[in-house]
Amino acid sequence: MDQSPTVSPELLTRVRAGDEEAWRRLIDLLNPLISKIIRNQVRRTTDHDDLAQEAFTKIFLKLDQFAGKQPFTHWVSRLTVNTCYDWLRRQKVRPLVTYSDLGETQAEILEKNLAGQPGEDKESLAAMRELLDRLISTLNPRQQIVIRLLDLEEKSVQDVCDLTGWGESKVKVTAMRARRKLSEQLKKLEPDQ
Repeated sequence: MDQSPTVSPELLTRVRAGDEEAWRRLIDLLNPLISKIIRNQVRRTTDHDDLAQEAFTKIFLKLDQFAGKQPFTHWVSRLTVNTCYDWLRRQKVRPLVTYSDLGETQAEILEKNLAGQPGEDKESLAAMRELLDRLISTLNPRQQIVIRLLDLEEKSVQDVCDLTGWGESKVKVTAMRARRKLSEQLKKLEPDQ
C-alpha cells in the first residue's frame, strides 16, 4: 500500500480497551486510506460517506479478529475493498451505455480514439475517463473491483488477491472476462453500429 499510515500496536490495544481518544486517532489515521479506496472503487460520490461509515463499523466490530499476521493497514484495506464489493453487489442496476447516451464531447473523443487519434488535453482525458467509468459501471461487481484495481490502480494480480481474498485464477479469469465485456461494450458504441 502506498503511503499507508503507521498504526502502532499500542494504539490498537487502547482502541480494544475502549479508549475513545484512541479510536478517534485511529479514525484520523485511517480516513485518508479508506477514502481513497472508496473513491477508486465507487464512482457515485453521494455514497462515499455511507461506505466510509460502513467500513469503520466493520473495522470496529472485527478488530478482535485482527491477528497481526499482516500490517494493520493491509487488513483495513481488505475490509474496505470488500465493503465496496458488497455495496456494488447490493446495487441491482447496472446501466447500459449506448452511443446516443454519450454527450457531444464524449462522442467526439470516442471517435478520435477509435480512429487512433487520442486527445491529450485535459478536457479529452477527463471525457475519456468519464466514459471509461460509465463502461466499467456496466460490469458485474467482481469485474468492476478487479478492473479498477488491476488496470486503473495498476496493482499486481497478487495485490488484488491479497486485497480481495480471491485466488489468482479467479482474479485472472475475472479480469479476462471484464476486458472482453468492455471491448464488446466499446464496439457497441462505435457510431457505425
